[in-house]
Amino acid sequence: MLATARRQEPIITRPSDDPASVLAAVDGLGAPARPIVLVHGTRTSSAIWAPQVAELERRGHATHAIDLPGHGARAHERFTLEGALAAVGAAVDACTAPPLLVGLSLGGYVSLAYAGRHEERVAGVVAAGCSTQTRGPLLRAYGRVSTWVTRAFHLGGGTWHVVTDMLQALAAYSPLTDLRRLTLPVWLVNGRHDPLRLEERRYLRAHAGARLTVVPRAGHDVNTHAPEAFNRVLVDALGELA
Repeated sequence: MLATARRQEPIITRPSDDPASVLAAVDGLGAPARPIVLVHGTRTSSAIWAPQVAELERRGHATHAIDLPGHGARAHERFTLEGALAAVGAAVDACTAPPLLVGLSLGGYVSLAYAGRHEERVAGVVAAGCSTQTRGPLLRAYGRVSTWVTRAFHLGGGTWHVVTDMLQALAAYSPLTDLRRLTLPVWLVNGRHDPLRLEERRYLRAHAGARLTVVPRAGHDVNTHAPEAFNRVLVDALGELA
């Protein structure tokens, strides 16, 4: 079973590997069906959330999986942080109550940035695969590689150039700043093998009530590597917000 607690010292929780425990997690709670907004990562689209959308909608939650600028149905656009925040805002506006805002990787950074600006409009944030500041050496190296690939192979459209757009857009952004000022619930989720979990303990210290889940045998795309475990985190978060 997954144990969760508010942080005194950094806590790492590990979800159960039993899919049956995921499906049973909120059965019988009788909680209102809170809406959810799902925000994808770089060079993907809203399609990555298919396992979450299916399970959450089965439970009666209105689920809004969006495409950010430069991705999916909006691949013809260039990515900007303001454009991404506007996309999240439109989805939040479509909800009948403050939603649980869920973001993976780039979507996690965008979700924290949106909550930092509009905390009163969301009920909580699940930030997955984004426990490293965008100004860190790993992401700078990622940016250099993506720039080289884009130039060397003349790739464009909604593929590699969106990585350089993203890194440029987030260059001045500090997720830790937003975490320090947020008072709403925050759940951090990382695959055990995710290279972007380097600063997860700094993230925990930045938000007094943050919870961290490290998912065994999962990498960066934790929602697709371990969908049952990731769904369990969402189900537990929804139960706390009920």
